[in-house]
Amino acid sequence: MTLGKGDFMHTQNQFNLVDEPWIPIAGHGLASLSDIFSKPHFKALGGNPIQKISVLKLLLAICQTAATPQDDDEWAQMGAQGMAEKALAYLKEKRDCFWLYGEKPFLQMPAIEKAAEQTFGAILPEISTGNTTVLTQSQVEQNLSDAEKALLLIQVMNFALSGKKTDNSICLSPNYSGKMNDKGKPSTGKSGPALAFMGLLHSYIVGDSLLSTLWLNLASLELVNQSNTVKNGLGFPPWEKMPTGEVCDTAMQLQYSWIGRLTPLSRFLLLKGNTIHYSEGIYYPNYKDGFIESSVAANTSGKEIKVLWSDPEKRPWRSLVSLLSFLNSNQANDFDCQNIRFAIKRARSHENHIDKIGIWNGGLRVSSNAGEQYVSGTDDFVESEIYLPTAYLGESWYHNLKKEMSDLDDLSKNVYGTVLAYFKECNVEGKSHAAQASNLFWQLCEPQFPKLLDACELIEKLPEARQIFANIVTRCYDTHCPKETARQLDAWAKCRPQIGWYLKGESPNSKNSKKAKKAKA
Repeated sequence: MTLGKGDFMHTQNQFNLVDEPWIPIAGHGLASLSDIFSKPHFKALGGNPIQKISVLKLLLAICQTAATPQDDDEWAQMGAQGMAEKALAYLKEKRDCFWLYGEKPFLQMPAIEKAAEQTFGAILPEISTGNTTVLTQSQVEQNLSDAEKALLLIQVMNFALSGKKTDNSICLSPNYSGKMNDKGKPSTGKSGPALAFMGLLHSYIVGDSLLSTLWLNLASLELVNQSNTVKNGLGFPPWEKMPTGEVCDTAMQLQYSWIGRLTPLSRFLLLKGNTIHYSEGIYYPNYKDGFIESSVAANTSGKEIKVLWSDPEKRPWRSLVSLLSFLNSNQANDFDCQNIRFAIKRARSHENHIDKIGIWNGGLRVSSNAGEQYVSGTDDFVESEIYLPTAYLGESWYHNLKKEMSDLDDLSKNVYGTVLAYFKECNVEGKSHAAQASNLFWQLCEPQFPKLLDACELIEKLPEARQIFANIVTRCYDTHCPKETARQLDAWAKCRPQIGWYLKGESPNSKNSKKAKKAKA
């Protein structure tokens, strides 16, 4: 019998993540961990949004382990290059901790080998398994390379789907009941900490290079100590000291530490050839327990904590006002994302070094039924990226942006209402057409959004920007409301949008806009 590479995993070290290329880099291909910190020309990570988030968290964990600054002054003095040099030195020193296969495989638990074997497709959200219908070739399960297995390993720790795919009959901590249901039988696995119920929306600051992005998101020890959710402080990376069970002392340390949350062990698993032994690992408290990931925007003002979810129907850039609410000193009861807040405040205090930053948002929308999570219907990856001059990020600019985004919401409702009214005049059901027109409005607005961001700072450009969005309203209405027959033309003329209030910078409920509506009626 011929043995595959995975069959030697317990005796032979193979595929070192420090040296072997496995990380997708936009416009480049695959890179190793050492490449990441030695090649400053890399611009950004590649792959889908949840792969980007998972790898970014791993890279940040390496940086936090090797180069956590005491405070922001030390952070600024170190710079992106100083951080990269410390990370490279650390990887060289700890190279033996990064073997994908061997006696101590990276982030894997050899003791979980008794758990049932699964194919890799069973834990990939985009792959169809069992009796699920295959719609495209990309949904067909295929054998994975070592590089793809390494990437999957990082991804599943953060974004594991809840359900029965985890073999929870195997417990490594004696008398641990967290994997059992009320009847004393193995429970379904919980979702990964970066996914939660419907798919959390994650936000990060991005720079003009990958190293700059890591540097901008690097937390200081001062910030870590101020956090009220990581009671164990900075902590240590799991690859230096793996737990022996779900609730051992090491697991408890990882559960509530900054680095431990960056590299969660939500699944105990072991790679073996083209299969995987797979069981639930450490349970990480989520937003319902009062623990909020630093990359997640949450509103804690009510009885229940609310978070921003990934939503394919609402592109993440539309949540920018919520993410930047801390810029308004008089605003309360809104969403707050720690990553964005501390990174932007830091960037504003070092404008001489950072003249432009980006805000990246991404995630995966999922559905669930009886504890089983899956990707279905309109569920999909979401991702957006917006760049802003740091000079814009003040209270006046934010106030203008908030008003303009509110007006865009009113324009969207206007599109929906006028299209619906048109089809009502034609005695035709028009809700689906109205929804499509509203979605088209937001799709056409997205490429023009940077112009609105500029206009919120340079007020003289607002009339020109408003005209662009007013034209989009007309275009959406005309696209979905034909005027080929006399009846259609009459309905088209009667129901067409009246948005003079917007071009004048007024509220849709102002006296002038009400007079216009009354005259039209």
